[in-house]
Amino acid sequence: MSSEQVEQVGLPVRRSRDVPMLVERARAGDPRAVARLITLVESGDEVLPRVAAALAPYAGQAQVVGLTGSPGVGKSTTTNELVRALRARGRRVGVLAIDPSSPFTGGAILGDRVRMQDHATDSGVYIRSMSSRGHLGGLSAATPQAVRVLEGAGCDVVLVETVGVGQAEVEVASLADTTLVLLAPGMGDAIQAVKAGILEIADVFVVNKADRDGADATVRDIQGMIALGERGPGEWRPQVVRTIAARGEGIDEVAAAIGKHRDWLERHGELRRRREARAAAEIEAIALGALRDRIGSLRDGTELPTLAAKVAEGALDPYAAADELLSQLGS
Repeated sequence: MSSEQVEQVGLPVRRSRDVPMLVERARAGDPRAVARLITLVESGDEVLPRVAAALAPYAGQAQVVGLTGSPGVGKSTTTNELVRALRARGRRVGVLAIDPSSPFTGGAILGDRVRMQDHATDSGVYIRSMSSRGHLGGLSAATPQAVRVLEGAGCDVVLVETVGVGQAEVEVASLADTTLVLLAPGMGDAIQAVKAGILEIADVFVVNKADRDGADATVRDIQGMIALGERGPGEWRPQVVRTIAARGEGIDEVAAAIGKHRDWLERHGELRRRREARAAAEIEAIALGALRDRIGSLRDGTELPTLAAKVAEGALDPYAAADELLSQLGS
């Protein structure tokens, strides 16, 4: 169905649930169709399996780059400038910017729509702010499927900017082909450079605000941490790049480091391994979600309350009760 036919039959894109039409128009570069597909993904609409099936042929066609780091290091500014550098190279770019949501109201300030106004009129750029909706790990639960939407829409590169994360929130590494960890002088002492967690997931370290005092020390700390790591022959050694993103300085070097890492991934078969691991995590998340829904439905019956009463009385141990509950799910 053409866009003219869609409007004639009264099915504007913003309310449509016609998956084939939406995918066709997204492939043609219609940002409204892309927005509608991501909305269907975020809302967990019942047509989501059909959306996933329609997008499956386009999987793996985009380079997925994750950007993470503590609040205040300049992730959004760096993302904005990286979009500019990639567009200068003729790349079509999608951006998923995740913002934290309130644990009380569920609301979120989607600030990247304000910060990235430079690209608002560029048809080669699609920017979507997403609320984390309480999901831990720096992403939204809908992010993997939203990446698939942008791949289907023909993006060459998808940039995923996480919530300002802590040291253990490293989920972006399981989603991205290349992970950038941003740091800035004055955000912590040398001990931070050897702590486990977020610093271990970096393929490229970006020391932003490099015009500040302490930038040299930050670079030395990171390089020292990298030197302590054990690597076999041919293994990737994380790059360290200095930037002043607010002035656009060093961004071309970041883009070059991303390209260098992509070449390494392809030469060593690591790109395929990472994407298979990503698909496995995605399948597992969907299966666990379905399982949680089924367990939730048991709460409306008598089986779970009965088992809970037996465990509380000491008549049954919780492992035996869980085995019995699982047997009910399988029946």
